[in-house]
Amino acid sequence: MSTERTIEALRTFMAERDWGQFHSPENLAKSISIEAAELLECYQWDGDADRDEVTGELADVLTYALLLADRLDLDPEQIVLDKLERTGRKYPVEKAKGRSTKYDRL
Repeated sequence: MSTERTIEALRTFMAERDWGQFHSPENLAKSISIEAAELLECYQWDGDADRDEVTGELADVLTYALLLADRLDLDPEQIVLDKLERTGRKYPVEKAKGRSTKYDRL
């Protein structure tokens, strides 16, 4: 499923329930953080989290992220590609490959 089809499905789902009224950028950003914490909780005590639980929580994070991008009239794919380009300049392959060092210490 393409990102545009997914966003359109989200728009329809939210409109049918009149939930858009609750989706201010602030509320969506909060929801991303809350759902990310729930995703992290899947790994709280060991690294072998239940795949179904992880899948559900990751879906929640992605859902709110897509809703926020839509609300801010941002193209999710384009903002990821733009960020990759900026990050690539900060972390050139010849300096960063195989290293987790922060860019200002490479």
